[in-house]
Amino acid sequence: MDPQSGLPRCYRHPEAETGIRCARCDKPICPQCMISASVGFQCPDCVRNGSGTGHAADANQPRTLVGGRVAADDRLVTKILIGINLAVYLLVLVVGPRLVVELELIGRAFSLELGEVIGVADGEWYRLLTATVLHQEVWHILFNVLGLWVIGGIVEPELGRVRYVALCLLSGLSGSVLAYLVAAQYQPSLGASGVVYGLIGAWVVLARHKRHDMRPVVLFVALSLLMTFTRPGISWEAHVGGLVAGVLVTYAMVHAPRPRRDLVQYGACGLVLLLDLGLVLARSAALT
Repeated sequence: MDPQSGLPRCYRHPEAETGIRCARCDKPICPQCMISASVGFQCPDCVRNGSGTGHAADANQPRTLVGGRVAADDRLVTKILIGINLAVYLLVLVVGPRLVVELELIGRAFSLELGEVIGVADGEWYRLLTATVLHQEVWHILFNVLGLWVIGGIVEPELGRVRYVALCLLSGLSGSVLAYLVAAQYQPSLGASGVVYGLIGAWVVLARHKRHDMRPVVLFVALSLLMTFTRPGISWEAHVGGLVAGVLVTYAMVHAPRPRRDLVQYGACGLVLLLDLGLVLARSAALT
């Protein structure tokens, strides 16, 4: 209860005052949370547990901006991604640099550490994804984990878990593919920056769609790209590839027509994936 206005606050959004209560459990709910029912409004929890109308429990489940399901923990996937990155980083500390050589992105080269030819062109396609969770320096993983937490915390609630996973995978893959395509075949690359920049691209699309003030968004993107192209040792290809993929995938998700929403959204993801696979095949053929 707000002491000044006397109005209760939404149980899911404590900053929002409301005079509406759930018709089933009587919890206060704001306009963002209330779901129209046959009598009054219901909260997302009651709808999720069963509509009370004879329909399936998820028949009236609240949806995100792009049609995904609203989850109780709207940062679960982001937390899992951060956990994977930290776990791999600790594993590198335990196992040593040999693990980095086995997982980093590299086109095709002879490895002195392993004593053999390695690389994506040599059939090790898994490097396109394993490199996206691999870090060596503390500053590198801290920067990427912070980016995942902050930007991912903005994007995941808007997309829902399934679409968010697709966005992260395609952003990371596209960043690796562009690095594989453009960088020298013996130049190694690693880090979750492709995923982070994909989330930045998604944030740009979402902010524009929701008519937010774009000036801080544009400034953030400009500073990020400035750091990308001015600091040595940074794979700009992974950043740009992730950013472009994030913009394309999120744009398709946001602007998909409602009657064919799933078809358009997942079709767009499939097209990005096919484009990535085609580029990998072409580069591999050129290197072998």
